[in-house]
Amino acid sequence: MVEKYFVDPTGNSNVKIADDVVTRIAQEAAIRVEGVYNSYTTRREMVGELLTGRNPSKTKITGDEMSSIVDISIVVEYGKNIVEVAEKVQDAVKESLENMTDIAIEAVNVHISGVRAEHENQAV
Repeated sequence: MVEKYFVDPTGNSNVKIADDVVTRIAQEAAIRVEGVYNSYTTRREMVGELLTGRNPSKTKITGDEMSSIVDISIVVEYGKNIVEVAEKVQDAVKESLENMTDIAIEAVNVHISGVRAEHENQAV
C-alpha cells in the first residue's frame, strides 16, 4: 500500500496518511457515483468479515509516494451502462485521491464484481 508523508518545510513535523484512509477515500468516491451499488461484493464468504467489522473491500492501492495504481471492485445497479459507470468511477477515484492526498494516480482499474437487481437483496 501507499504510505504518504507530508513534511513541514520548517522540518518541525510530518503527517502520515494511513493505508486504510487512502483505501476509504477511494471507496467513498466510488460509491458516490450514480449506478454503483457498493464497492465490495456481498457474497456469503464475506458475511463473517462484515459481522466482525473487518473491511471486506476489494480495493488495493499499489505504488509509492510519487505515483500509484488503484484497483477497485464494484457492484453495479442493474440497467446501468457498465462502461459509463466504470469510467465515472475512474474519474471520481482519481480526482478524490489526488485532491485529498496529493498522491499522483497513474491508473484506476475498475473490476465489476457483480450486478444488483432491484428485487434482489444481494449482488448477482
